[in-house]
Amino acid sequence: ILEGLSLFVFMANDVLLFYLFFEATLIPTYFLIVGFGGVRRSYAAVKFLLFSLAGGLIMLASVVGVYVVGAAQGVPSYLVPDLAAIRFDGDLGRWLMLGFLIAFIIKAPMVPLHTWLPDAAENATPGTSTLLVGVLDKIGTFGMIKFCLGLFPEASVWATPFMLVLAVISVLWGALAAARSTNLLRLVAYTSVSHFGFMVLGIYAFTTAGMTGSMFYMLNHGFSTAALFLVVGFMIHRRGSADLHAYGGVQKIAPVLAGVLLVSGLASLSLPGLAPFVSEFMVLSGS
Repeated sequence: ILEGLSLFVFMANDVLLFYLFFEATLIPTYFLIVGFGGVRRSYAAVKFLLFSLAGGLIMLASVVGVYVVGAAQGVPSYLVPDLAAIRFDGDLGRWLMLGFLIAFIIKAPMVPLHTWLPDAAENATPGTSTLLVGVLDKIGTFGMIKFCLGLFPEASVWATPFMLVLAVISVLWGALAAARSTNLLRLVAYTSVSHFGFMVLGIYAFTTAGMTGSMFYMLNHGFSTAALFLVVGFMIHRRGSADLHAYGGVQKIAPVLAGVLLVSGLASLSLPGLAPFVSEFMVLSGS
């Protein structure tokens, strides 16, 4: 169900349908966390739901707003091609764009609205975390490209300095938080916060290389982070602990598992020769 709803979100060419599927993905995700998660699963599920619903409600105001503006200009439509022909200039366009952007910043997730992700990743099952970070969170960066830049180009240029600063903060904050984390699941989640900062940096660099690198990053990050979550999930299941200090010499008793973890970690590190390196290099050079 969750994969199907995610597919509909990415395929939707209607702003209202996009919003409905955007919100619909929250329902199965919530039940996956609260029904099969860890000790603090209820707290993590409710926090995830509240953050996402808050962003969704703000976006709903902008969804209604773009229809009203379009109707006033003789284009009463929710279709993206129709809305793209309308000029949302001035303060009104900026406010409408911010409604979408705030929801996507929460979804992406970016600092300081990222705190729901480490809690959700720590308390969800590895499979749920894989879907959450590898697929659902990409709705945020996808939405920035399709709706913020596509419908509000002038307002997006206006917001660019803020978004570039926020992206750099997310890159550094996520990396530092991951470096000092002793919980394996939270560590992987914090690396994702850093990676999403790179994606947003590429989007708002407004260069061909940056945008292309960001889109490649969305795909490559999904594979590398999914591998990390699944391998870490295997390790936790066998060891019974997510504490980093509980491990040592895994390669002696589970060499294949350790090897996959090494390759996945190096991919997350964007080692030259692996796919994420291409994405990150293009984002940095484009920026």
